[in-house]
Amino acid sequence: MSILHNKLVSQAEVLRAKRTSLLKEHGETVLGSVTIEQVLGGMRGVPALVCDTSSVSADEGLRIRNTPILDLTNITPEETFWLLVTGERASAEELAELRAAFAKHYAVPQYVVDTLKAMPKDSHPMAMLSVGLLALERESEFRAAYDKGAGKDALWQSMVNDSVRLIASIPGIAAAIYRIRFNKGDVIAPLADDNDLSNNFAHMLGVSNDPAWKELVRLYLVLHSDHEGGNVSAMTSYVVSSALSDPFYSVSAAMCGLAGPLHGLANQECLRFIMDVREQFGGVPTDEQLTEYTWNRLNNGQVIPGYGHAVLRVTDPRFTAFHDFGVDNGLTDENVQIVHKIFRLVPGILKEHGKAKNPWPNVDAASGSLLYAYGMTEFDFYTVMFGVSRAIGLCSQMVVNRMMASPIVRPKSLTLEELSAKA
Repeated sequence: MSILHNKLVSQAEVLRAKRTSLLKEHGETVLGSVTIEQVLGGMRGVPALVCDTSSVSADEGLRIRNTPILDLTNITPEETFWLLVTGERASAEELAELRAAFAKHYAVPQYVVDTLKAMPKDSHPMAMLSVGLLALERESEFRAAYDKGAGKDALWQSMVNDSVRLIASIPGIAAAIYRIRFNKGDVIAPLADDNDLSNNFAHMLGVSNDPAWKELVRLYLVLHSDHEGGNVSAMTSYVVSSALSDPFYSVSAAMCGLAGPLHGLANQECLRFIMDVREQFGGVPTDEQLTEYTWNRLNNGQVIPGYGHAVLRVTDPRFTAFHDFGVDNGLTDENVQIVHKIFRLVPGILKEHGKAKNPWPNVDAASGSLLYAYGMTEFDFYTVMFGVSRAIGLCSQMVVNRMMASPIVRPKSLTLEELSAKA
């Protein structure tokens, strides 16, 4: 049993005891009412899930295990996973063992690569990511343990092992997709002398040798790792895994949700908007030009992509981290300059316009421009980058939910006639 398993054994008992106690002593406590508007509006704002790994508040943004994300911008993806799963920062010994465990799975099995190569040449990279994860499902220890009769209370340990394999393997799968789908040459093997996950991912992509590129990949994987339990990808994995599907099935399903234009595809849509601005003005517009352009869009009923958020009512701290990265690394790319100028001007215009509930930028407003600046110009791959990061949080949530012995998800649905009768 690994250090991580040992760390979680006592936590699993505490979580189950806490869940049992809450059900027994406060199971009838009402958390809130559900309106017809919420039922018809995608359950927005309905308190219906448990997520211990992270939380998002309207006036602050993302917290990982109650730590503001801006206090975690210097940690690694491995440290992020440990923090998400255990609620504690990893010691040097714990981190070294976790990195060694990850390193065993950086090289993607050839059968997975062959599966990706067999897909049609114009397959969407996100479809390839889901297929790659499903191909790897044959390695699932969780499914094997269940098939051998392991009790539900012990399945979380196999969930940990699957999560380590999946998080370690998904960068290699993603990098293989990038190389295959966009004709970048041979699939690149992981580094032989470096156990660092983000360094290996940056290397296997083959995009740039700039040290700042490796730093951006690290930051990207940390910032997008988790965002509470109610977003589409997190909720999808939660529902699928609640049926005791293993992480490969669950994360693959989550990637299908992440591929939606209203979820993970937003970052590439934001960059398209930035590049349209650049094309229209032949470069970076003046303040006056951008102000007029923004007002024209708003008066025509259009939005400013990347501005506004379903939950946040402040600048997304993840945007702040990316914005600061661009400043600190002296990026002069015109797209990045436009991102910074929009941030300086547009919130004030949106406030004056008065219709936007949140005039501040979300993470998608900046992330794509940075990837583009370092040479990753293939828009359709951006959501795959997002998916590699989000897998860290999805697996963490699944581990905790299995430790807690969470039941299958089965909400009640109503017909429109039944809703009308309650109106």
